[in-house]
Amino acid sequence: MNQIEIGRLLRAGTTGFVAGCRVSQLDAPAFGALVRAPLGNGYQVYGLIHDIHIDDDGLVRQLVTADNVTDEVMRDNRERRIVPVEMSVLSAGYEQDGRIFHLLPPRPPLSLDVIYLCDEQDLARFTEKFGYFRHILNNKEIPIGEVLAAHFQQAQAAHKDKSWKDKAVQEVITLLRDDYPTLMAVLGALGEVI
Repeated sequence: MNQIEIGRLLRAGTTGFVAGCRVSQLDAPAFGALVRAPLGNGYQVYGLIHDIHIDDDGLVRQLVTADNVTDEVMRDNRERRIVPVEMSVLSAGYEQDGRIFHLLPPRPPLSLDVIYLCDEQDLARFTEKFGYFRHILNNKEIPIGEVLAAHFQQAQAAHKDKSWKDKAVQEVITLLRDDYPTLMAVLGALGEVI
């Protein structure tokens, strides 16, 4: 189990949470990535990053309108920035005593809990079955097709069985068979990566 810390929890609910990190940590998390929040006693929450955003502050507002901003000022603003990069995460399941459940977690992580990026082993283990797809497909507040496309690229790389992607697409088709517009939008996005 890899220990790539990508941030700390800002706020959470049962269906998702928001983590923050410094701009200098931004190279690790990616849109569609699977992350985990270990909470102790063999319990951890898993989720997919569905949005990454950086809020502005007063200094940035001034700098964008200034002429001739030096590289040093740019670097200083990016490296020492106080405003965190925020990552919105959709809860996709949890692990309790070594067993993975693709259900909403019984309790969310707590403020300032550390959030880790899942390594290929964690990713392959969590994505063996597709029960977590329903959390993605039923959430109309996120860009479903794009999240799945980004996630599929990462998950396929983690699986030794190269047929994982074909099985995953078939599961998406089955789950969306009664929602043709969403199915077409999702397949359009997946067509970019498969």
